Amino acid sequence: MTSVTTNYQEDLSIYSSSELLLRHRLKLVENLWESVLANECGQELIDLLERLKSACSPEGQTTETENFSVSKWIEELELDDAIKAARAFALYFQLINIVEQHYEQRTQKLIRRTTTEAQVNAIQKPSVNNKTSSIDGDSYFHPKLNPSSGGTFHWLFPHLKTLNVPPQKIQKLLDELDISLVFTAHPTEIVRHTIRKKQRRISYILEHLDRAEESYRAMGLTNSWEAENYRQCLLDEIRIWWRTDELHQFKPTVLDEVDYALHYFQEVLFNTIPELFVRLKQALNNTFPKLQPPTHKFCYFGSWVGGDRDGNPFVTPEVTWSTACYQRNLVLEKYIDSVNQLGDILSLSLHWSNVLPELLDSLERDRIFMPEVYDKYYVRYRQEPYRLKLAYIEQKLENTKARNEALSNPETRKSIKLAHKDDNVYPTTADFLTDLNLIKANLEHTGLNCKELEHLICQVEIFGFHLTPLDFRQDSSRHSEALNEIAEYLGVLDKPYNELSEDEKTAWLTQELKTRRPLIPSEVTFSDNTKETIETFKVLRGLQLEFGLDICHTYIISMTNYVSDVLEVLLLAKEAGLYDPILGVTTIRIVPLFETVEDLKRAPEVMTELFELPLYRACLAGGYDNVDKSSSFLNLPELEPKNLQEIMLGYSDSNKDSGFMSSNWEIHKAQKNLARIGDKYGLNIKIFHGRGGSVGRGGGPAYAAILAQPTSTINGRIKITEQGEVLASKYSLPELALYNLETISTAVIQASLLGSGFDDIEPWNEIMEEISVASRKAYRQLIYEQPDFLDFFLSVTPIEEISKLQISSRPARRSSGKKDISSLRAIPWVFSWTQSRFLLPAWYGVGTALQQFLDQEPEENLKLLRYFYLKWPFFKMVISKVEMTLSKVDLQMASHYIEELAKPEDKERFLKVFNQIAKEYYLSREMVLKINEQGRLLDNDPDLQRSVQLRNGTIVPLGFLQVSLLKRLRQYANQNKAGLIHFRYSKEELLRGALLTINGIAAGMRNTG
Repeated sequence: MTSVTTNYQEDLSIYSSSELLLRHRLKLVENLWESVLANECGQELIDLLERLKSACSPEGQTTETENFSVSKWIEELELDDAIKAARAFALYFQLINIVEQHYEQRTQKLIRRTTTEAQVNAIQKPSVNNKTSSIDGDSYFHPKLNPSSGGTFHWLFPHLKTLNVPPQKIQKLLDELDISLVFTAHPTEIVRHTIRKKQRRISYILEHLDRAEESYRAMGLTNSWEAENYRQCLLDEIRIWWRTDELHQFKPTVLDEVDYALHYFQEVLFNTIPELFVRLKQALNNTFPKLQPPTHKFCYFGSWVGGDRDGNPFVTPEVTWSTACYQRNLVLEKYIDSVNQLGDILSLSLHWSNVLPELLDSLERDRIFMPEVYDKYYVRYRQEPYRLKLAYIEQKLENTKARNEALSNPETRKSIKLAHKDDNVYPTTADFLTDLNLIKANLEHTGLNCKELEHLICQVEIFGFHLTPLDFRQDSSRHSEALNEIAEYLGVLDKPYNELSEDEKTAWLTQELKTRRPLIPSEVTFSDNTKETIETFKVLRGLQLEFGLDICHTYIISMTNYVSDVLEVLLLAKEAGLYDPILGVTTIRIVPLFETVEDLKRAPEVMTELFELPLYRACLAGGYDNVDKSSSFLNLPELEPKNLQEIMLGYSDSNKDSGFMSSNWEIHKAQKNLARIGDKYGLNIKIFHGRGGSVGRGGGPAYAAILAQPTSTINGRIKITEQGEVLASKYSLPELALYNLETISTAVIQASLLGSGFDDIEPWNEIMEEISVASRKAYRQLIYEQPDFLDFFLSVTPIEEISKLQISSRPARRSSGKKDISSLRAIPWVFSWTQSRFLLPAWYGVGTALQQFLDQEPEENLKLLRYFYLKWPFFKMVISKVEMTLSKVDLQMASHYIEELAKPEDKERFLKVFNQIAKEYYLSREMVLKINEQGRLLDNDPDLQRSVQLRNGTIVPLGFLQVSLLKRLRQYANQNKAGLIHFRYSKEELLRGALLTINGIAAGMRNTG
């Protein structure tokens, strides 16, 4: 099979000479993969895989001529053989993903090594010579590098200087830089934690193999025992992986999801993020030596995992508290390790190095409060003050960790008073930093620096004692239902709260927010939902008392429709002691989330009404002016920065509601309108982009996406969700993580200082509005108005089987549980279309809309769209994303799902739906290629084209296998319903096989949800 695949790849000429290392590694891994399969399962499996691959054309699409014969043959496969084949292909995808990531990381390292301010414009493009067939030592390990025209700090600052951007303008932006990336619990790439560790081990082995091969080639040798050893290690690792179960053995809990997310911090991000500051500081100093870098925390991470309760009944107040303790425990362990390492480094003796009196004074205070540490270490460290100080610091961290562990236990927590800490623990991060900075000051006073200490200080300033802020999120209806129940019990309204008009709700909520009187009785037992809502705000207050405001100060309201949705949260916050009605101070930022297209259109009106309310403006400003602070007993700290309003825009639901083109345009417009309103009221608007991994949910290259945002809407502030397979692709390796963080940071600075201005050309906006409306109409005509569409979707995609996959603690549908489009969550919606190779949410309606515009003035309008593509970042971003998605569509495979999974009586009506989809696909592809003037999809991005083609071919047989297994599984279900079971295999065996194919296709498609 190796020779077949290799020849196939060479015939396509998808490798350039600059990619020799990648080509070599793919060959190596494929050879080892095949060797493992042959050894474990025999030549029969290899032959089976070769035959399955014959169902694919050289372009990576399903072949029409072989379709029927292959599917009939697959139908006759034994289940065990089908499962083995599915596992083999899934493993193959995982391995090539690792190789590509490793290659990307290596390329970034080489670029970083060779790129300096003086060289950045001198590095030439790699020459392409497709005739090169041998692996030359020089080009193999040291290819000429071509850093992109943007995306790095070393490119950015010289570019700003060339454009004569005023240094004071750059400094102002750096001072306000605020980039937040938020991990969310949407694991659409269904990879176990166990498998993720194996991926990292293989990457580690590849890194060592690179070094070994580079060494022996430099000496003129053709091999070495060291390289052979690492190849054997790779073989052993792949064999162990083959014998490991890919599927979760149980449905993960919320805390399991917390563990998955924190895995990236533990393995990569904790040590990586501080390096981002170093890179920015060095690049800035090279070009603008007089400018000051931003704070260490200019770019940081947040998390929804354990705090997002929207539609997830398993995220309880207790789970949220446990999550916070889990995070603090992890970061304290990291600090303890770092302090231990500093103890090894800072061995300075009083015989040879002086210290400041302040350090000696602090040692005396520590001796009084921690005599046990003094007794243990005084003799050993009597002449080594730094080591003695670090021993006290370590003990304080250990004591803080012990307190945290006691707080994580519901039983021992009862005996601990929140926010009351003794002198042997660190009450706040600031106290820990004080000790570290004292050591730093002493070293600097004697002419010494310690990079490890500076690195730790940077980590503490970024991660604190909380690791990452926890965002809370809940659906707006939960708050109104709770207040409806409370008001009904108290009898304070003439009619139920939910029956009030919006004006009546706003008036009552505003009045209640001004009074000091509590609204919620402490002894009354409400419904479970209301009780949980009340307890959520109480636990938020408790976390702030114990951990400080950094742990949680953001409360997101899903499905925000009106001003009352925001005021409801503020009233519930008041009842928990999070809002002071006297001073007008609150310790939470309420973030409205506008999700559907109608909500996006209404967002400016809602925010204007909110900003007109004095009490809400006071919340943003840090309280009322000229109010005596001594008149309040709450003594709430003030949130910084002031006059900042965060607003979240949802890509997923707006896309599901109106299609890709319309969703992106409405979000684009909403940002511009919200920025104008912020300026009007003297407020800073920070947009929170709710992006997913797939294009249909806002995914795609972050650098281009940020540059495509409207001019003057970023201003150094942005917040973006990172979820699903995005976490693995961006943050599993240190250099890749750094590169991703640097490109995002560069894009934010670049977009803030160098807006294109094209977003404000009104005629262009009018054209986009016209195209957007047409696209939405075409999309909704299919999704919501075509009477057979829902049955089509439920039948020809694996949506029901996906809901059984043990990938998330969150239910696939919202609380109503209805089998309709509106109740289905956006993630399984997109995931299902990706599995069946339609990828419909990311492109449907685009072709029709563009064609209608061209029909008006064919030649002139085509020239205009091409000009948009060249000059308007927003338009180019949209077209590029559609192009990438279309390259992954396989209508032949999609039609196979219909042919095999649809009931005979449904095929005729389903075929009409399919023909409508196919017509739109071909039209969309034609429009994209007309606009970008390319012959084939992705011709303008050879690297991406190669990656897609490499995967498409092997996904085809997995699709055939999936259809066959889904068909058997559904036949089993139908016979079971009829009371007639005559199957050779159990339901569990069939489901396992189907889920394995879902796993494999997800790995192959990469951006799946």
